[in-house]
Amino acid sequence: MPPPIRTSARLVEVAWFGALCSDDYEFLGVPDGALRSSYAHCGEIVRRADALGYQNVLLPSGWIAGQDALAFAAAMAPQLRQMNQLVALRMGEVWPPMLARAIATLDHIAQGRLTLNVISSDLPGKKESNEDRYERSSEVIQILQKLWATDGPLEWRGRFYNFNLPTCEPAKPFQQNGGPLLYFGGISPLAQELCAKHCDVFLMWPETEERLAATMRDMSALAAKHGRVIDYGLRVHVIVRETEAEARAAADRLISRLDPAKGREIKARSMDAQSAGVLRQDELRAKAGPDLFIEDRLWSGIGLARSGCASAIVGDPDQVLAKLNRYIDMGMRSFVLSGYPHRDECELFAKHVLPRLPTCRLNEVQRRRVAGPVTPLTTGVRK
Repeated sequence: MPPPIRTSARLVEVAWFGALCSDDYEFLGVPDGALRSSYAHCGEIVRRADALGYQNVLLPSGWIAGQDALAFAAAMAPQLRQMNQLVALRMGEVWPPMLARAIATLDHIAQGRLTLNVISSDLPGKKESNEDRYERSSEVIQILQKLWATDGPLEWRGRFYNFNLPTCEPAKPFQQNGGPLLYFGGISPLAQELCAKHCDVFLMWPETEERLAATMRDMSALAAKHGRVIDYGLRVHVIVRETEAEARAAADRLISRLDPAKGREIKARSMDAQSAGVLRQDELRAKAGPDLFIEDRLWSGIGLARSGCASAIVGDPDQVLAKLNRYIDMGMRSFVLSGYPHRDECELFAKHVLPRLPTCRLNEVQRRRVAGPVTPLTTGVRK
């Protein structure tokens, strides 16, 4: 029996990936100057995803060469026609009242085309216990939600933060009924507890369908203990070609120049390289056959040189659509997709599969933002 989900209609939000953190290749693990995570290159990916009809785009956050997600999103918002941005924010990097104001400012610039990906990994250059990281994240989220919902003054007394604000007005976002949707991923007990209590969409990395279904059931039970129902999503790569043989050949080509030592180096530089989720991705790949498939259509080769999301759906358009429909039948309502190179695969998925999916924007379905086009922003000197 599928788990309870908040968005019960069979509609899905399909997002692409902004590649802000030095994660774009023609050949996995082989740096390519033309694909570096510059503002120009990443901006091209995001604008193309918007033009092709994706409903959202993930802007990741890391401490390696690349772009700052919040600043990048502010620059992109006036350039987008219809697409949301899913901005990854590491909790604790910014004093929470100032973070609330920054989010509210961006939400107004984007006219509500904003969602947030909550991250609880270590801060750059600092190692902390899981308990401290998740407790701080919980406190930051509660502060943000209080600021977004409170008129007038707010006093906060917590373990990590203490303040007394005379007014919450600067922190009021464009979106109503709770502000931007919060997306979150993590499989440790502390991570799942955080999501069940505070967040709206639980994102999973690719695993076998059996394990994904079990995780969803567990998360639904955990959310119910807090009187909540949440949505579910999958962060996964995709390789789609006109034939299955071509798709498998593209997967093999992607890793054809990968030096194993370089792959391990790329994985290790990520701040979440030893997280429970990453270790579980490695465990699944270790059980895969020689072709690196961990189950039908799910290929784990990307995990040879990538921390985090480590597998791709591989096949022809009908096969990829069938796999996504299986996930939708399980109750998933969000897909965050990517592929290498990101612009090319964005085009291919939009050509072969995206028009065949029943799509929505989750922040509109959940009434955070009223559906409608973005009004172009204008500039000029006020007379």
